[in-house]
Amino acid sequence: MNQNEQVDRRAAMGAMALIGSGLAFAGAASAGQPENDSFLPIGWDAEASEYVLPKLPYAFDALEPHLDAQTMQIHHGKHHAGYVRGLNAALAALAEARASGDASLVQYWSRKVSFHGSGHVNHTLFWLGMAPAGKGGGGQPSGPLAEAINRDFGGFDKFSWQFQAAARSVEGSGWGWLVHEPISGRLTVVQVENQQKLLMTGCVPLLGIDVWEHAYYLKYQNRRADYVAAFMNVINWGHVQRLYERVIG
Repeated sequence: MNQNEQVDRRAAMGAMALIGSGLAFAGAASAGQPENDSFLPIGWDAEASEYVLPKLPYAFDALEPHLDAQTMQIHHGKHHAGYVRGLNAALAALAEARASGDASLVQYWSRKVSFHGSGHVNHTLFWLGMAPAGKGGGGQPSGPLAEAINRDFGGFDKFSWQFQAAARSVEGSGWGWLVHEPISGRLTVVQVENQQKLLMTGCVPLLGIDVWEHAYYLKYQNRRADYVAAFMNVINWGHVQRLYERVIG
């Protein structure tokens, strides 16, 4: 491994740490397949020293009728895969810039790392944050996460109301996120425009809903509110709970 590859690997692993102190971790094989809850990194192939598209932990049609199979297949295999390719390409271009000493496109490629890297992280968390209804998906959280939601939102119903309202009202394309804010140690809901804009610095993402139109348009057309309401039926609260417990130690 040459010096540039070593730098790239350290940078990439650092970026994965920024996924949220291990929040995109849920067990993985080398190709990014989630298999258990051992919190190994997924979406990164250490041997190849590059980001990879993680496999879904369920079949494309497993979230029906709430999320349809065709949308899931396109969303995962086209959109998420595109972010992985874009991220790897941007990191390769920055390695070339370091080797040549030409800084003219460093700003451009750095922005691409931010956009595509955030897209990869967001989608990795998105897939893991869902499970088939009645098989881990839906219902309400329990344990410390439920206690924190009651403390910080006044109850699960009020959290659900705010989370859905935030997701419905994202301007253009973006996300709604339940996050842990480290200074106060409390939970809050934020909006994210595109893949990374408006996310409060330092917040650790726990649960996100993608409200780019490609996430729902085949089934719901312009009815984003219906899609957001349907998403609540497939939230994998067990996974979110484990992430939260990891954050609070």
